[in-house]
Amino acid sequence: MKKVEELLSEIVVTERKGAVVNEVSGVESDSRQVKADYLFVAVRGVSVDGHTFIPQAIAQGARVVVCEEFPSELADGVMYVKVADSSIAFGLLASAWYGNPSRELTLVGVTGTNGKTTTATLLYEMFRSFGYKAGLLSTVCNYIDMVRVPATHTTPDPLHLHRLLREMVDAGCDYAFMEVSSHSAAQHRIAGLDFNGAIFTNLTRDHIDYHKTVEAYLKAKKSFFDGLPKGAFALTNIDDKAGMVMLQNTRAEKHTYSLRTMADFKARIIESRMDGMSLEINGKEVEVRFVGRFNAYNLLAVYGATCLLGQDPDEVLRKMSLLVPVAGRFQTLHSSRGYTVIVDYAHTPDALNNVLNTIHGVLEGKGHIITVVGAGGNRDKGKRPMMAREAVNLSDRVILTSDNPRFENPNDILNDMVAGLDAEQRRKALLQVDRREAIRMATQFAQPGDVILIAGKGHEDYQEIEGVKHHFDDKEEVEKLFAEEQA
Repeated sequence: MKKVEELLSEIVVTERKGAVVNEVSGVESDSRQVKADYLFVAVRGVSVDGHTFIPQAIAQGARVVVCEEFPSELADGVMYVKVADSSIAFGLLASAWYGNPSRELTLVGVTGTNGKTTTATLLYEMFRSFGYKAGLLSTVCNYIDMVRVPATHTTPDPLHLHRLLREMVDAGCDYAFMEVSSHSAAQHRIAGLDFNGAIFTNLTRDHIDYHKTVEAYLKAKKSFFDGLPKGAFALTNIDDKAGMVMLQNTRAEKHTYSLRTMADFKARIIESRMDGMSLEINGKEVEVRFVGRFNAYNLLAVYGATCLLGQDPDEVLRKMSLLVPVAGRFQTLHSSRGYTVIVDYAHTPDALNNVLNTIHGVLEGKGHIITVVGAGGNRDKGKRPMMAREAVNLSDRVILTSDNPRFENPNDILNDMVAGLDAEQRRKALLQVDRREAIRMATQFAQPGDVILIAGKGHEDYQEIEGVKHHFDDKEEVEKLFAEEQA
C-alpha cells in the first residue's frame, strides 16, 4: 500500500471530489487490470478514451480515479482527482509508485528516425565494457544488466517502463540507455523520467500515419529536448537540418556532432570496407567493425555521449574498436558461393538510401546489388512508392515482397509500391509476395562478388499477418539457404 498524497505530491491537481482515500494498493490505466483499492488513471488514448472505462475500473475495485473530466455520476467511497493531462499524470504516478527510479540512475535517451537502436545499444555495451552495471530499453531487447527482457514497444508504457527502471536500480545498475520514440514523446509516456542526457540522430519521413505531418513528427521529437532539466546534456547531429531545432528551447547543456562541419565531436571516414572502416574522431584514428556513413554518425554519437558522461576520450576510442554491430543492423553473412547477404532493419526511404549507398561505396562497381524489400501494412502508405524508387534506383535488381502486412492484403501493399515506378524502373523489379521465396530467388540470382540486401525487418523474428505473429527471421532463412548450397 502507498499513501495517495505521496503519489500525488508532484502532480498539479485542479479539483477533487468524492471520498477521502488515504492509501491505494496499485496504480493502473487499463481498467481490466484494476484490483481492489487501486488508483485508476483515465488516459485518453489514440483510439480509446479511458474515461469511458471509469465505471468498469470502479466495479473492479478502484478507490481513486485520476481524470481530466469528472463523470456525470460519482460513485460512493471513491476519490476523484482532476488534472489537466492524465497521460502526464500517469507517468508521474508510475514513477512515484516505483520510488522514482530514474533519479537513482544516469539515464540517457536517444531519439531520431534512424540509429536509435544502434546508438542506445552501443552505449549500453560501452558502459558495461567500462565495468559498470547498465540497463537498456530498446526496440530489439531490454536488458537489466546482463538479464534479457523481451521488448514489445520501442518505449514501454509508463508502468512497465518505471518497473524496469526500478529493477535496474535494484540490480545495482549505474546507467540506463533508452530509445525515445516519437509516439512515446507525443503520448507523454516519458513523463516522470529524470534524464541526464539526450541524443538526436536524424529526422526523415516516418510514422506519418500517426503524426499526420512531418512538422508534428519533428515537434514530438523536440518536446523530449524541451523537457530536459538544467544540468543534463543535449547532443545533436548538426548535419541534419532538424539538428539545431532540437536545441532551440532546451535548458540542457548544448553539444554537437558532425561528419561535415565544425562541431564538438567531429569525425571523417578514412577508409570503408565490407567488414569495417577506419575513422578519424576529434583528430585520432580508430578501426571499427561497422560499415557506412550512417554508422559513423551512430559511433560519433556514442563517443560524444560517453565523453560527456565523464569517460576518458582515448579509452573510449579503444573500447569503441571492440564493439560489434547490433542484430539486424547491417548484419553481414557470407555465402560459400562468394556472394554476401546483408540483413538490415531499413524501413524508411532514407534508411534504405543510406544502406544501399554504403554498399555501393564498398563494392566500387565490382559487383551487383540485389535488394529484397517490402513495406508494412496499416502504416504510412505514402512511403511505399518512395521505398520502391529508392530500391530500384540504387539496385541492379529488386524483389518487392511482404514485410508485416498486418490487416492489409499484401498484394495491395505491393501495388502501392509499384505505383511509384515508371515503365523502365518496373523492368528491374519483380513481385513475390512470399518473403521466404523472395529471399530464395535473390540467392539464386546472386553471382560471386554480388551483394543481396534484405531490408525492412532486421532483428524481427516474426511476420504479422491478420493480427497473428508467425515466426519468420530473415537471417535464419538465409542461413538455411546457405546450408542447402553446401549440401
